Amino acid sequence: MALVDRIRGVRPLDFSRVRPWRLGDTVVGWVSHEFARRLAAHPLVFEIDDDEVRLADGLGDFARRTSAVDTIVRALVAEGAVARYRGESYAVGQQFHDTPLLAIDRGAATQFGIRSYGVHCNGYVGTGDEMRIWVARRAADKATWPGKLDHIAAGGQPIGLSLSENLIKECGEEAGIPPALARQARPAGYVTFLTETVEGIDNGMIFAYDLALPADFVPIAADREVEWFELWPVARVIERLAGSDDFVFDSALVTIDFLMRHGFLAPDDPDYVEIGRGLHR
Repeated sequence: MALVDRIRGVRPLDFSRVRPWRLGDTVVGWVSHEFARRLAAHPLVFEIDDDEVRLADGLGDFARRTSAVDTIVRALVAEGAVARYRGESYAVGQQFHDTPLLAIDRGAATQFGIRSYGVHCNGYVGTGDEMRIWVARRAADKATWPGKLDHIAAGGQPIGLSLSENLIKECGEEAGIPPALARQARPAGYVTFLTETVEGIDNGMIFAYDLALPADFVPIAADREVEWFELWPVARVIERLAGSDDFVFDSALVTIDFLMRHGFLAPDDPDYVEIGRGLHR
């Protein structure tokens, strides 16, 4: 197997299986046909036809839209159509810096196929052939991707926090990285994907940060969402990425992006262009 197989494994969304969710003329998400039929039970909030789902026009501002959709999400959780209510809100809109049109609970993000955002931190030690990368194993009781390999710190982007604030928060909560050290992380681009997973429709944009860590720094699983941290040589990271699906799929993409940017993948590789394109879909 090869690294490109991790890219190919993130299959583009089959649009025959979904329909757009619109607010006015703006597509704000994608829902499965089965989920659309569930939403049809709530005609005061969602208008359904064979081609699309629309948020009712009478919900004219952010607060009213958010309240109405949240009521439906809570009902869907009670029905079992949404796995759980997370108590953390994501912004809903078309672009990251747009004024949000409404907010929705994180637990329903994949059912509604909204563009969700996150921050991932590539924590590493050393440079060149001596570089090593911190790898985390997610706790076995995590609600999402239990037991999978992950970054030293990563998290979804809630409404009301800046990206840098969220990065510092996640670094502290997940790995015990002090704020002064976390602030040294450097923004390093993003990856995007639109795919169907076991969680639903994952329409993601992950902002990547690189953090060079002192050789004597040891992360601590502060919030108990991580079973362990290990410092791996780059060759071991590449071997595990290429030979297994042990990494969370989005973390695999961000790590491959890191490897490309730091020269561990070169244009001489016949899969180089396909890998690069596959990180921005």
